Amino acid sequence: MEKKVYNLDFLGRELIVETGELAKQANGSVLVRYGDTVVLSVCVMGKSMLTQDFFPLQVLYQEKLYAVGKIPGGFIKREGRPSEAATLAARLIDRPIRPMFDENLRNEIQVINTVLSVDQDNSPEMAALFGSSLCLNISNIPFNDPVAGVIVGLVDGNFVINPTAAETEKSTLHLTVAGTKEAICMVEAGAQELSEEVMLDALMFAHENIKVLCEFQEKIIKEVGVPKVELEKATIPTELQQQVEDYVGTSMLEALKIPEKLEKYAEIDKVKEDTLAHFTELYENDENLEETLKFVTKILQIIEANAMRNLVTIDKKRIDGRAMDEIRPLYAGIDLLPRTHGSALFSRGETQVLATTTLGALGEHQILDGIEIEDSKRFMLHYNFPQFSVGETGRYGSPGRREIGHGALGERALAQVIPSEEEFPYTIRVVSEVLESNGSSSQATICSGCLSLMAAGVPIKAPVAGIAMGLISNGDKYTILTDIQGLEDHMGDMDFKVAGTKKGITALQMDIKIKGVTKAILKEALAQAKKARLEILDVMTSAIQEPRKSVSKYAPKIDTFNVDPEKIKDIIGRGGETITKIILDASNVKSVNDKDAVKVDLEDDGRVIIYHTDAAIIAKTRKMIEDIVREVETDKIYTGKVTKVEDFGVFVELWPNCEGLVHVSQLAHERVNKPSDVVKVGDEILVKSLGYDNRGRLNLSRKECLPKNPKKDEKKEN
Repeated sequence: MEKKVYNLDFLGRELIVETGELAKQANGSVLVRYGDTVVLSVCVMGKSMLTQDFFPLQVLYQEKLYAVGKIPGGFIKREGRPSEAATLAARLIDRPIRPMFDENLRNEIQVINTVLSVDQDNSPEMAALFGSSLCLNISNIPFNDPVAGVIVGLVDGNFVINPTAAETEKSTLHLTVAGTKEAICMVEAGAQELSEEVMLDALMFAHENIKVLCEFQEKIIKEVGVPKVELEKATIPTELQQQVEDYVGTSMLEALKIPEKLEKYAEIDKVKEDTLAHFTELYENDENLEETLKFVTKILQIIEANAMRNLVTIDKKRIDGRAMDEIRPLYAGIDLLPRTHGSALFSRGETQVLATTTLGALGEHQILDGIEIEDSKRFMLHYNFPQFSVGETGRYGSPGRREIGHGALGERALAQVIPSEEEFPYTIRVVSEVLESNGSSSQATICSGCLSLMAAGVPIKAPVAGIAMGLISNGDKYTILTDIQGLEDHMGDMDFKVAGTKKGITALQMDIKIKGVTKAILKEALAQAKKARLEILDVMTSAIQEPRKSVSKYAPKIDTFNVDPEKIKDIIGRGGETITKIILDASNVKSVNDKDAVKVDLEDDGRVIIYHTDAAIIAKTRKMIEDIVREVETDKIYTGKVTKVEDFGVFVELWPNCEGLVHVSQLAHERVNKPSDVVKVGDEILVKSLGYDNRGRLNLSRKECLPKNPKKDEKKEN
């Protein structure tokens, strides 16, 4: 292929696509330039079809720190495991493109996006999503629907597509939308309590601009796209399908109607096992037995899915008997754990989440080593999903993509109501432990996390609750479900999560398994979600109405004051020796890393923040710091301690690290021959400040604090 270059003026910014020059051995490759952001997107398909019954797609988003002129931190000095931001970006690309692949595809597919250069005003994530779609579409891989994405901001009441870094700072909305020309297929958003109407308008505004990007892709595909490979399509024998349906009868439907999750799943498994055993015996002499049983398994999946779809869309019944907009039984409670700074339990049906809040010093913030502008954060939410929560054994180790994604969603929802650093100068960590799961544990995490913040005394702006909405479609008929459980999520067409306060939305996330959803569906889902959210908030506020006025006795107390920013270096001292001495002396510990050591944060703007569980230690630390930065006022009287006596005068310490000289002539009104005749080391005396001389030495006077000698004054007058 020869190199070809395509240009699009996209809302005043140049989008350039280059093909035919780089990574030519991949099935498809494009270089996307968006401003000074440059991303190489390539796709590769495995040579043979795999036997497993799932689609082996892997999407990677590789951050290269040279893209922003950084050398990686750590000892090795090279990129290691993906950052959370890179993991989330990979998920952001995976979710909209996955439903677009041919359902018969079983070859391994890898889509790799390498971020080569980053201009913070032009999103590398959106460039990578565009590149992923385009490289797949121009390749021979069976992928036939251009997908694109945009970010929508709301700045001064106006929607902005792909806001710059400065606009993002002012925006009350960060909405990422992906879609095709026909419909929206993925949504991710954080918002400052925006109404459903504004959010819907933002979604539609995004889609209008996505259409432009999809049309640009179509132009390129038409010119450089290659024919798609023909896939072997497995056709289910009609006779066998009828046999399986006759054998199963209504047993699958009856199993689906069992309310309790584990009992339901056990009965569904029994129906499948009995059916497979029956057809194994029936076709035991057939040389194609293995292939026949694969077909039987596929037919059973179809029967299960159709039974649930028909039940919901035609009979208007749910598998657990609830109404379409009914929430499962709710429970909210706080203070389960005595020693945590805040704890809460929230359950919705068979989904149960325990959340804890921990408060720490600002210095304990998370450091981010990535290509984004943000290099640290003080509010974190971590989501843990152990296998016992679904009654299974499984992998235990570092968090996977799903756990990182669910944690980020919960963090985004609650971050909108977290007080500013000035209002509440703590680092805040919320940890979600999923104890039971039958759908929407991420939204239960938001509810329990919010309760734990309130119990910990974090002055959040308003309580936040979350709910997961579902969609079951069957031809032209569709039904929107409130509070979907596991099977409704697994077999449904949409997982639409909405979190917010009574005032408005703080977070959105939507994934679909169909090609897209319409404005009418989105509007109905948002309205139904608001009704559910308000119901949940009522239950939550019955457990705790507002944040506690004070933090736990086990949480660090805080004292904040300001000093002259020029004095910060004096508090730190050479090599940190002064602040280290303050911490050790005030806390009476041997190491600054001791758990009982006072924590001191010194900010460049002159703020000093002291943390400890003991108020007396905080007060002692503050006094020691104030003594360092305190300045002597001329003509003011102080009480000082004599530290040294010389023939020419005495040295007096007003406070630690502040010493001045009382010259022999300033010791008394009468003549003093030897200073040691008047004072000795350790004496506390009153002195008056005479100011600093041109050598920077503080001069003091004892004489100015003593009453004058009346007899001596009379002689002077005569």
